[in-house]
Amino acid sequence: MENHLRVGVIGAGTMGAGIAQVAAQTGHPVVLYDTRNGAVEHALNALSGTLEKLVAKGKFTRPEADALLSRITPASTLDGLSGCGLTVEAIVEDLAIKKQLFAALEEATAPGTILASNTSSLAITAIASACKQPERVIGLHFFNPAPLMPLVEVVPGLLTSPTLPADCVELMRAWGKVPVICKDTPGFIVNRVARPFYGDSLRIFEEGIADMAGIDHALKSEGGFRMGPFELMDLIGNDINLAVTRSVWEAMFFDPRYKPSLTQQRQVESGRLGRKTGRGYFDHTDPASTAVPNMDPAFARSITERVLAMLINEAADALFLGVATKEDLDLAMIKGVNYPKGLLAWADEQGAAHWVEVLNALQADYGEDRYRASLLLRRMARAGAAFSAGGEEPGVN
Repeated sequence: MENHLRVGVIGAGTMGAGIAQVAAQTGHPVVLYDTRNGAVEHALNALSGTLEKLVAKGKFTRPEADALLSRITPASTLDGLSGCGLTVEAIVEDLAIKKQLFAALEEATAPGTILASNTSSLAITAIASACKQPERVIGLHFFNPAPLMPLVEVVPGLLTSPTLPADCVELMRAWGKVPVICKDTPGFIVNRVARPFYGDSLRIFEEGIADMAGIDHALKSEGGFRMGPFELMDLIGNDINLAVTRSVWEAMFFDPRYKPSLTQQRQVESGRLGRKTGRGYFDHTDPASTAVPNMDPAFARSITERVLAMLINEAADALFLGVATKEDLDLAMIKGVNYPKGLLAWADEQGAAHWVEVLNALQADYGEDRYRASLLLRRMARAGAAFSAGGEEPGVN
């Protein structure tokens, strides 16, 4: 796929506009379409303002910025995307609406056009079921903000052409991205594996073990995470984070590992959505609300170990079920959510037996299947095996 490939982007919101910028920045002519009146014009004006700032900072020259902007043209109908070799959908996370769009998009584009979805939580196979040629449908999940975040999850559906994932990996690398291939399972890699970072932190708060600022402090100071779970949820938006959690929980047939939190639901119901509303778990008009608490380091480590055990367990289970390779699982968490290290590499530092012991203690204490240790993790613990030594083989015993 050369950079003369015309790229169509459907949806001129934050994600769509960002994807359009990435494609145009790499030299592709881009067609941007949105059904909302004025949405494309607004996106182009916002991009123009962003480019002005980047020129002022010396990140772009004036000719480079002008050329980038000139490569993005608006379309008033889907037919305006007829000459595109790749289209990327970035609209509302609603399966029925996406299926309707893909059926229409298939009719509006040439038979060889790649039809990609930026969905973060819906099944690519389900979206592709609306098409007569499901083999040309694939997931390309960018992370927000798309021009800055390096990770792209490349997600083939059950009927996706076998050669298409490798072609998309090559294209994403040409766009300066870090692609990982993952199976079409709920949450893909990042939104699946990261669920305990939020879910168990919320449980720790609900149990009165520590307050929100304390939990954030513990995971940053002892775990090395760039942001704590509560400040990160406030940045993402509590409505969005809850919706993803609920989506993964329901898609996993209500597995208790992904159960949503009433605390978060009440935040959403109250309108405290995070930074975008000025208040979420913290009051973002009052710096004192996120003040670093006094906390015994050993106590902070105990909180961190509990959350980390759940994260490692989730990564191990994803590996066992073939969601992605161990390299892509670790890479995704580093490049997609800025974890300080890959979870499987992290697991090796203390060994599988240690993490199984932590999880078994939690399960015995709570009596909940939520804390069950992954079969792979238990097998590796018995064998004294390490992920770095190829311990992903299910036959380890």
